[in-house]
Amino acid sequence: MGKLHKRRKGYSDEELDEEETDLEDDIDDEEDDIEEDDDEEEDEEDRRAYRHRRRVRNQIIVYLVILFMVLGIAGGGFVIGRKVFSIVQQKRQEAELARAEKEAAEEEPPEEEMVIDTPEPVEEEPEEEEDLLGGLAESYYSEMPIETKVAGLFMVTPEAITGVRTATQAGEGTQEALNRYAVGGLIYFGDNIQDKDQISTMLASTASKSSYPVFLAVDEEGGEVSRVANSKVEVTKVDDMATIGAGGDASKAAEAGATIGSYLKEIGFNVDFAPVADVAGEGSALGNRSFGSDPQAVGEMVANAVSGIEGTGVSACLKHFPGLGSTTEDTHDGRVEIAKSIDEMRNSDFVPFSAGIEAGADFVMVSHAAAPALDEENIPSSLSKKVITDVLRGELGFEGVVITDALDMAAITEYYPPEEAAVMALEAGADMLLMPEDFEKAYNAVLAAVQDGTISEERIDESLDRIYRVKCKDKL
Repeated sequence: MGKLHKRRKGYSDEELDEEETDLEDDIDDEEDDIEEDDDEEEDEEDRRAYRHRRRVRNQIIVYLVILFMVLGIAGGGFVIGRKVFSIVQQKRQEAELARAEKEAAEEEPPEEEMVIDTPEPVEEEPEEEEDLLGGLAESYYSEMPIETKVAGLFMVTPEAITGVRTATQAGEGTQEALNRYAVGGLIYFGDNIQDKDQISTMLASTASKSSYPVFLAVDEEGGEVSRVANSKVEVTKVDDMATIGAGGDASKAAEAGATIGSYLKEIGFNVDFAPVADVAGEGSALGNRSFGSDPQAVGEMVANAVSGIEGTGVSACLKHFPGLGSTTEDTHDGRVEIAKSIDEMRNSDFVPFSAGIEAGADFVMVSHAAAPALDEENIPSSLSKKVITDVLRGELGFEGVVITDALDMAAITEYYPPEEAAVMALEAGADMLLMPEDFEKAYNAVLAAVQDGTISEERIDESLDRIYRVKCKDKL
């Protein structure tokens, strides 16, 4: 119709088609503009929604941060509050305690303030602690019949109680002998030792057959006087003490003691009659058995040797008090006398013994040499109360086991019967009697002396206490 109207006005068909085309284009452009406007509106709405969500998220984060801060402040305040409350409570308690003390002080009469309630002496506590060992020791000997107590003071060879010529095993005869005489110890020599298995079995069997702990002893000094090392038992041999002393290194004495003690312990011995603590003089009868002639150097050697032996669990024995080093005669053969003044002995012979005692030696062996400077009666030191009780115990302070040298030596047997020597040694202060010439006679004499009151049972108990303290020291 539009075309017809325009045709009537004189427009050609070409002009009409062109105009129609232009009109359609304008319509399309207008529609595109409308669509673009619609898209822009949608994008704007999306941006507004995104900004809204972001603001909400940020607000939530802020609220959470504020919440955590509030909780932290509250928690810290709680802790501080508790601490402040605790301090306040403590101050309040201190104030109340001070007020109570002040009121109590005001209520007490002045004269009562000066009264001191004396407690038990402080020194009794260490005595009670030390008495743990004493109590254990006493538990062994306190209920013994007197016959058993007396037997416990003797250390003898296994042959002395079994009657065999040479003991190399411990069988029924040993059991019967120990049942009859519960001796305190047994000493073994080279003839008793055949090989390691034999002697180890013999010692273990002997210990198992004894009703009480028993000393199993040997002379193992190193060098020539070494019953085990000089037998067929394979052990590390140790030089004689003179060689070690000449080296001047006391640590070598400790090594020697530890070596000897270790193999003795392994075999089954628990007492070593070593080290020799004598100071050697010119022409000494001891030969190379002494560490030397300088008292201080010998003392250092002796102390180290004792530490080495005792450190293995074997008891060491210092010998031969008060000192045989200056003598040229041998007590095995007859009477020997020490021709020194008491000051000379203190400055020389006593020095190594004091060092060994300080180092912890369990035993001291007293020789049969007479020392007129110590006892004007000039009797063997092993039988002298002045030598044993006054000097060794009193002056040198030895509290361990005092044992005599072998009582079957000529220095004793030529002048004293076994019965007299045994009783005299105990009266002098000895604890153990080593190898009397006749064990049964000596035993019966001591038993009779206790029964008739010549020697009190308390005196016997004193020696047994020292003996069992040594026997029990490893049991605590």
